[in-house]
Amino acid sequence: MIGHLRGRVLRKDPERVVLDVGGVGYEVWVPVSTYYELERAETEAAGEPVSLHVHTHVREDVLALYGFWSEREKVLFEKLIAVSGIGPRLARVILSGMSPDDLVAALAAKDAKVLATIPGVGRKTAERMVLELSDKVEDLAAGLPERAAAAPGDEDVVSALVNLGYKAAQAEKAVAQTRRENPGGEFAELLRESLRRLSRV
Repeated sequence: MIGHLRGRVLRKDPERVVLDVGGVGYEVWVPVSTYYELERAETEAAGEPVSLHVHTHVREDVLALYGFWSEREKVLFEKLIAVSGIGPRLARVILSGMSPDDLVAALAAKDAKVLATIPGVGRKTAERMVLELSDKVEDLAAGLPERAAAAPGDEDVVSALVNLGYKAAQAEKAVAQTRRENPGGEFAELLRESLRRLSRV
């Protein structure tokens, strides 16, 4: 089984990358977060070798490689594909739709509502993730910073932003930052300021 690859990027897109390792081109499926890290690495040191943590997925009719910038992402991926109904493709989509820290926090908090906002994840899948993984991410959640409890009504602002097309993790972060700057803000004011903040990202 291939567990790690180091080589030069021949080509890439937000779904997969072809890595030249000793003259052999390996096609590796990646989450969007890893793609962005590869983009950053190329900007900082174009043409230099990059390393990916790899999960080799084998079935009777296919052998596919899934690559991750961090070991943490790989561990989460392998936990996700152990959940009934979640295959490697959906696991990659989940990691593309929410940062590893936010995903771990939602699982540890048994927050199926937040998990269900990830594109491709419905309510039943989110509930299965919580049921099967909440206890299994305790070690990963231990190093996360404490998160302040949301003020009453903030969930409605987050929901409105998600309905406007923003990812749940982005919306939660923007609302939390806006709330810190404006502790007494009402719904309309928080929504307007959060939208302004997101538009600058």
